[in-house]
Amino acid sequence: MKKLTTPFYDILGISSATICLVHCLIFPLLTILPLGLSHNPIIDLLFASIGLFAIFKITKKSTLLVSSILIVSMSLIWITILTDLFLEIHLDLIYFGGFGMIIGHLINYKNHKNLHK
Repeated sequence: MKKLTTPFYDILGISSATICLVHCLIFPLLTILPLGLSHNPIIDLLFASIGLFAIFKITKKSTLLVSSILIVSMSLIWITILTDLFLEIHLDLIYFGGFGMIIGHLINYKNHKNLHK
């Protein structure tokens, strides 16, 4: 059985963060339309949990810069989600966290790719 490598977790993290960011940017616009949609922070928790799993796997083997970017970004995302879930206050920190997650995973993916050339 082949062991999952860091690039897999980077791709998982990039995908999850991108989908999450698109969700966060587009969904508020969709709630304006009479489609019966409402915001559900459980969806945000799902994306954040996938991202957290990827971060745990990546930070063990990544540089200090990448680890710092990913941990700070994930912290911003979790602060926003938990504030929304428990206090029903939406913070815009989630957008910065989403961008940070994408950037951190891309840097790590590039570093890993350059290391194995």
